[in-house]
Amino acid sequence: MLVTYAAPTAVYIHIPFCTNKCHYCDFNSYVLKGQPVMEYLDALEREMELTVRENPPAKVETIFVGGGTPTVLLPDQMERFLLMVRTYFPADSSEVEFSMEANPGTTDEDKLAVMKEGGVNRISFGVQSFNNDLLAAIGRIHNTDDVFRSIENAKKLGFNNLSIDLMFGLPKQTVDIMQATLDEALALDLQHYSIYSLKVEENTLFHTLFHKNQLPLPSEDEEVEMYELIMNRLQDAGYKQYEISNFAKPGCESRHNSMYWRNRSYYGLGAGAHGYMNGQRHVNVKGIQPYIDATKQGLPIAEQFEVTRQEAMEDFMMVGLRMLEGVRNADFISQFGITIESQFESTLDQWLRKQLLERTQDGYRLSKQGILLGNEVFASFLS
Repeated sequence: MLVTYAAPTAVYIHIPFCTNKCHYCDFNSYVLKGQPVMEYLDALEREMELTVRENPPAKVETIFVGGGTPTVLLPDQMERFLLMVRTYFPADSSEVEFSMEANPGTTDEDKLAVMKEGGVNRISFGVQSFNNDLLAAIGRIHNTDDVFRSIENAKKLGFNNLSIDLMFGLPKQTVDIMQATLDEALALDLQHYSIYSLKVEENTLFHTLFHKNQLPLPSEDEEVEMYELIMNRLQDAGYKQYEISNFAKPGCESRHNSMYWRNRSYYGLGAGAHGYMNGQRHVNVKGIQPYIDATKQGLPIAEQFEVTRQEAMEDFMMVGLRMLEGVRNADFISQFGITIESQFESTLDQWLRKQLLERTQDGYRLSKQGILLGNEVFASFLS
């Protein structure tokens, strides 16, 4: 049977520059000083042009600019970048969700005005904590005053879809510190909150400290207590938990991230970016100069592999169950032509018996207890 793939409606673009490297970060990012930013934007334009020539976009529904810190671009660089995006991925400004990650302290009014003019309508600020000592300890260079000023600026410029990232399970973080951070965060009355637990990743300062026994992390019980506190506080404040780590006012869920969780295809552009198109996943060349050089020869793809039907079914379950509404049989059948049960019956039975999964009207979702043990459930769908 010939499989036909729809053109992606989601676009991810990677700006790999940062003011500094945080102690927990393993993203493909590089300290800005001395980097060939304009050459990088030239390279990004070459990649965009080649990509849309080979895979013309359908109706673009979501654009997400991540990093690094995209907002370290100077206003003229930002203007040029956003013009490129609009040129190669034209979208209806009234319908598209156009998100950009930002660091507090890198968004003055001039920069925000350029972003607004260039089509950005959603900003996600990397705040992580409202405790200045904790921010310094994890390598962030902003403080809480920068956060308040950045959000005030964004609101003043007319941005009305704002999100912040917070973290829990950080070194020396206590439940009380988390409580105080939530007080400050909720007082901002934003549309969306993403709240992640710390993962100690390889090739980070925290990984080195962890193996030297010099990383004073909270206990597992304290971490669970923080997560339960987060879920309860956000729910009480009127936010819906629609994914393991994400909370939104009704209608303000991240449409772009939902594309990933629903296992939809997406363009991935920029150094080290991942993309998923035509049943294939690809990863771009990582380094700045190697990426720039690669775009002069063609698409800057470092590796590409076909996603088998089995892998696609496993991915569907793993990412779909992150969403609290769960997975729907109708979606599974439309993608794969068979029911979820016919493929995963024994795995489903195991978690239903342990009451970590529950049946819904049209599929399966994590139970309240399952949310706390999600990673265990997700991993079990991998063969």
